[in-house]
Amino acid sequence: MGLLKRLAADAAIYGFTTIAARLINYLLVAYHTRVLDAAQYGVFTEFYSYITLLLTLLACGMETGFFRFATRSGQCPDRVFATSWIFLLATGGVFLAVVLCNAPAAAALMGYPQNPNYAALLAAIAAADTFASIPFARLRLQRRAGTFALFKLLNVLFFVGVNVLFFECLPRYFESRPASPLLTLLPAKPDAVYVFVANLLASGFTLLMLLPVIFRVRFGFSFSLLKKMLLYSLPLLAAGLPGTANDYIDRLLFKRLLPADEAMSSLGIYGANAKLAVLMVIFVQMFRYAAEPFFFSNADKADRRTLFADVMKYFVAAAVFIFLMVTLYLDLFALFMGRDFRAGVGIVPVMLLANLLYGIAFNLSIWYKLGGRTGLAVCITSAGLAVTLAVNLLCVPRFGYQAAAWAHLASNAAMAGLSYGLGQRYYPVPYSLRRIGLYIGAGLALYGIFEVCGRSIPLGAASKAALGSLLLMMYAAIVWAKEGRGMVRGLFKKRKG
Repeated sequence: MGLLKRLAADAAIYGFTTIAARLINYLLVAYHTRVLDAAQYGVFTEFYSYITLLLTLLACGMETGFFRFATRSGQCPDRVFATSWIFLLATGGVFLAVVLCNAPAAAALMGYPQNPNYAALLAAIAAADTFASIPFARLRLQRRAGTFALFKLLNVLFFVGVNVLFFECLPRYFESRPASPLLTLLPAKPDAVYVFVANLLASGFTLLMLLPVIFRVRFGFSFSLLKKMLLYSLPLLAAGLPGTANDYIDRLLFKRLLPADEAMSSLGIYGANAKLAVLMVIFVQMFRYAAEPFFFSNADKADRRTLFADVMKYFVAAAVFIFLMVTLYLDLFALFMGRDFRAGVGIVPVMLLANLLYGIAFNLSIWYKLGGRTGLAVCITSAGLAVTLAVNLLCVPRFGYQAAAWAHLASNAAMAGLSYGLGQRYYPVPYSLRRIGLYIGAGLALYGIFEVCGRSIPLGAASKAALGSLLLMMYAAIVWAKEGRGMVRGLFKKRKG
């Protein structure tokens, strides 16, 4: 029991940190969409898609490998740390050096031949974050969750502070000092480069904070240990890369699928509005932190399959509530963005549903995690990536960024469907499909009523908010009618016992 309490306490700290960081970054959407135009926000969106893919590649799955070998009996954790960190330091350093020596060519490959600094900043940020990955993993291994959380939050706060400082102060500084040497790196007119340099400074600041963690070990590199770690870690990279690519590949296709004069502004509008679905993303993340240890700790119980089915049912009920909470008050959420970005607010319901389906797919993934068939996970994520590519390639040239949102929905639906079919074959769980279908159907129907009323009847902001509140209460009443008695009865039994 004491170990479980410690696990729950650490998970709560990590969960709070992740959620707080996402919320702070979410507030930056309101700021960036007011200081950047749509095209520059498109550059910002594309840049961070490259960053995410590069971090997956440069990490080589070594973080999980570090946990695996550092906890093995007979292994020296310091040697495992030194071996994995020096390897990533070498690979990240080589990558950075190659890009810096070929920055113009790398920028041209990215589609920015006039801005070689883009490639240099991209490589520097990716390398710095790669260097920090193993020290952060060491903090987690040592159960220093508080230090981990503090460093992560300080990184985000530093990044936000430098962003505001740059956008508010640098233009006036450059106007008064037109010969400033900083103009070789930063433009006089604010654009996305301000964000990239702020990120690089925040990553450097984080590395400085991690120096005591790095140099508190006895360095002892082992080639034989590295070989074993790579044999374990590289298959994890192969398994995780399709999932990462599935989330971000659409943002890298815009310039290749849309006319040059609209590609980046469309990407900026798409990227900003996709972030309005952050409440669903946060909910799914919170659920994952709680559900993964729950699933594994209850894997041996006799009624585990019924228990997992109930978890899915309650997850869907709560996720649909969040879907309605955002869509029924979407006019208010849209005010977070600058006026020029609100034209794309129609994709927000689609992205919310896509993230809901992602949460369902995560629930369904329990069959291959508990059943030892993790190899099939690669097939599922690869199928999702194939759907994403197909829909984007076929539909984005004709329908623009709206098609990219629908591609996410189709991809997550395909992964959920495939996972359900395989799961019922290898690890059948009696999911309540009627109840799940009822909640999703009720949510979509209530949203449809709201949209029809809003378009056919001229409603003011107060009237729309009142209608949205009424429909949200109707959904809550439906869930309570179906689940309320059972939840109260279960709570009563627990207290009685």
